[in-house]
Amino acid sequence: MRRHLPGLADCTRALEADVPDGIYLVRVDRVQYRRARKPFYVLHLTTLEPQPFAGHSLISRLYCTQKAMWKLGWFLRDFRYDPELLRSEEIDECALRGLIGVVKISHTVVNGTALVNFDGFAAASEWEELSASLAGASSGEMALPGKRGSS
Repeated sequence: MRRHLPGLADCTRALEADVPDGIYLVRVDRVQYRRARKPFYVLHLTTLEPQPFAGHSLISRLYCTQKAMWKLGWFLRDFRYDPELLRSEEIDECALRGLIGVVKISHTVVNGTALVNFDGFAAASEWEELSASLAGASSGEMALPGKRGSS
């Protein structure tokens, strides 16, 4: 037996990604530390480029475990975090706000929850080169400079 349920399609649209997998120029809007079994930072980013996705939000995690520290460091270096704070091994959430850089994202579903993964980072100064090369290749084939293995 089939039933028509108005509004059901709206529920599935919510699961579709606002911003598809790819490479984006973004600004850090908010950062929040979460203490858990595996401590992490929740990053709230706003897309600046490409223009069709400007103003969209990206929210994901960067873990702070010893094993994942390389990825956090990669993000901090490419987004030009204060080198003095980096040398003293301190993260100031206020100092992160407003930083601009490039992020490569992908989407995944884990236990029914849609998640955004940060697959790579690059300095904002590399955006022009990266966006120009996107015109000739799909984002799945595109690798960010200095791409490292996964965490």
